[in-house]
Amino acid sequence: MMTTSEIANQYVTLYKQGKDVKALYSPDAVSVEAWAPPGMNREAIGLPAIVAKGEWWIANHEVHSSSMTGPWPHGDRFIVGFQFDVTMKQSGQRMKMDEVGLFTVKDGKIVREEFFYQAGA
Repeated sequence: MMTTSEIANQYVTLYKQGKDVKALYSPDAVSVEAWAPPGMNREAIGLPAIVAKGEWWIANHEVHSSSMTGPWPHGDRFIVGFQFDVTMKQSGQRMKMDEVGLFTVKDGKIVREEFFYQAGA
């Protein structure tokens, strides 16, 4: 079973390589956004709902660039910073986003992720 630090490092490595991170998640993990995406809930419960939320984000945003900082582990949690330059496809509005993800690990899997950002920033 991987430690929180190992999961955090693996998450960042896979994400930066554009690879799938689903194997790091518990099947019943919960993802919580700072704001509800249009027509969706703030919480996505279960891995299929988390995957669907990510697919919605990709389908609705053109990513010009992205970067990641961290991870910073702390006990059973870790934080990762995300920076995006995106255009929202529906409105054509281009924006830069700074986002922080707080991940909670239990039994060697991510069981909760919470994202913090200023909506529309």
